[in-house]
Amino acid sequence: MAASLSHALKTCAGFAAAASAAVLLSVSDASAQSMIRDAEIEDSLHVYTAPLLTAAGLTPADIDLYIINDDSINAFVSNGQNIFVHTGLILAADNPNELLGVLAHETGHIAGGHLARSREAIGQSMGVSLISIGLGVLAIAAGAPDAGAALISGSQAFAMGNYVRHTQVQESAADQAAMQYLERTGQSGQGLVDFFNENMRPYEFMMRRAPPYLITHPYSSDRVESLRVRVEEQPHHDATDSAENLRRFAFMQAKLVGFLRTEAQTLSRYPTSDTSQPARYARAVAYYRASQLDLARGELNVLIAEDPNNAYFQELMGQILFENGRAEESIPYHQRSNDLAPNQPLLQINLARALTAARGRAGADAAVPLLQAAIDREPDNAFAWRELAQARNQQGNESLAELASAEQNFAIGNFPAALNFAERARRGLARNTPSYQRSVDIVTFSSTQIRDMDRERRR
Repeated sequence: MAASLSHALKTCAGFAAAASAAVLLSVSDASAQSMIRDAEIEDSLHVYTAPLLTAAGLTPADIDLYIINDDSINAFVSNGQNIFVHTGLILAADNPNELLGVLAHETGHIAGGHLARSREAIGQSMGVSLISIGLGVLAIAAGAPDAGAALISGSQAFAMGNYVRHTQVQESAADQAAMQYLERTGQSGQGLVDFFNENMRPYEFMMRRAPPYLITHPYSSDRVESLRVRVEEQPHHDATDSAENLRRFAFMQAKLVGFLRTEAQTLSRYPTSDTSQPARYARAVAYYRASQLDLARGELNVLIAEDPNNAYFQELMGQILFENGRAEESIPYHQRSNDLAPNQPLLQINLARALTAARGRAGADAAVPLLQAAIDREPDNAFAWRELAQARNQQGNESLAELASAEQNFAIGNFPAALNFAERARRGLARNTPSYQRSVDIVTFSSTQIRDMDRERRR
């Protein structure tokens, strides 16, 4: 994984969840969670969601998907058109149709404009809270301190009660929209019903004991029954998962288990007696993580022999070799992965860093176009900018290396470091060039951000 699971855990700062499919009592928050980058899993999720987004009247290229390393069973939409999927959700699903049902639900939130409406609802709820506080103050002034205190102390509950009624309506609307998108794409909505039944309904007793103003979602039994009746009426109710969807799902789960679980847990789920490709894949990852390189390569060699055109088998072999100090040996595998799955930024970065590490200046010359192509597709990829800084440094171009370091820090919100590198880059770059102008832009914006943060701290 490339920036692999073991190397690409980074903070998703600034994202706050606004609409969630599987959360039980409250809105989720991704601000302190880690994000996983993996070309194969991201590709599968995009393949799954593209038809649903099209059915909802959305443009798939406009929607970003993120994988959150979290065992909780959750997915949510945040900051416009961003779908976040927890690893726990992918591993908890029993089949692709269940995962597709949740993705269709999140698509319903985006198509319904629920994020913008949630902001309006929050504003309206605050108005209710302020009215309650005002009435409490008036009651105290009128000689009824107990009543006034009750109104003031209950203002938050009034606000939350008003807000959760809004979110419950949104969740029900997203459920119904999901069923429609699945039907339009020739898929069954049964997966969503089954997923709710298996993963949410067991916790309903907890929801019913919680204060009503904390329950942002309808009761699971109500959701399941409402969906079940509609789904069973649809022409594609009995549709089954395609062979391709099943294949992608099996490899997603195998890869996540191999990277996120212990070797013992992986072998328990995928014993050596299981010679299927997903099982070998999971064991190869688990052996690699346990530094049992011969076993890892043994499993991968079988997989590559069986399917030499699988880009991700090639990628994993390249990663194993690279991370064990054999950068030159890794290059043919990374090159092959790029040939088989062209224009994937993470695969391009893998090949570029192997070239730079193995071949110095000559490798850097070959790496720079790859990294620039990756950055063109993902301008905020801090890992790509870091590798570009190293490649530029190998080329002896210090100013462009410093500009790349400025971009790296700018992408992760480290504005003091971005300012420092951009200032140094600006001094060495020729004026009236795009690189010079970019360094000026970073200096200007970073300076403003630093001043604003200082002002906030003083407050």
